[in-house]
Amino acid sequence: MTYTVNCSILLTELPLLERPAAAKAAGFDAVEFWWPFSTSVPLDHEVDAFIAAIRDAGVQLTGLNFNAGDMPNGDRGLVSWPSRGKEFRDNLAVVVGIGGALGTKGFNALYGNRIPSIDPAAQDAVAIENLAAAAEAVAAIGGTVLVEPVSGAERYPLRTAAHALDVIAHVRTSTGARNLALLADFYHLAVNGDDVPQVIEEHAASFGHIQIADAPGRGAPGTGSLPIDAWITRSQELGYSGYIGLEYKAPIETAFAWAAQAVGETR
Repeated sequence: MTYTVNCSILLTELPLLERPAAAKAAGFDAVEFWWPFSTSVPLDHEVDAFIAAIRDAGVQLTGLNFNAGDMPNGDRGLVSWPSRGKEFRDNLAVVVGIGGALGTKGFNALYGNRIPSIDPAAQDAVAIENLAAAAEAVAAIGGTVLVEPVSGAERYPLRTAAHALDVIAHVRTSTGARNLALLADFYHLAVNGDDVPQVIEEHAASFGHIQIADAPGRGAPGTGSLPIDAWITRSQELGYSGYIGLEYKAPIETAFAWAAQAVGETR
């Protein structure tokens, strides 16, 4: 099984640019990140340093988020925010530059929270335009825009796989863009009450990416009650062949103990 370590939620005891090397030292050859900068258009030297950290660590950057705003303070994406449309569009060129330099193919576009003062239909119209623009931008490097249901954010409107798939279908029918896919985060789907086995049966072959964490608690596999191994195995049986993103919370000392134990049990 090929894992990719999300270095925006794991290894956070280390400075961001040291995390790819730490993932490599822990035995992983791939990493993914949320947007690793404080602005949509960081300075050139910041981008260069990030690219160098990935290359110097000898890992593959499998996934990168578009700028999602101030996530620690509750933002969950800019895609549907009319007032930040230009900021999102300006971000596209930077994302494509990084992705092209590192061979990255998956780009997560968090939809954005509902804004009480704006008609949801108006937000959705903005989102369709921005997702189409993102799809066109990353198509130049063979990339796919990922659309993700999210938990723990009351104003985030995409909570189930069906919600995200409806958005993807709307973008496709409205604009002709094809390179969009569901990001199936089994943790988010499960805690939101989605029927994860049914989602897998119906859509696993077209998943754009899988991410995992156990529930309750969003901890490492084995710390909760989700049948993560069974869900991954069934997804692969049905045609999913991509990476499995490790997007859980755990202290650096024990972050990957479950993986080492699993390897030992198969020997």
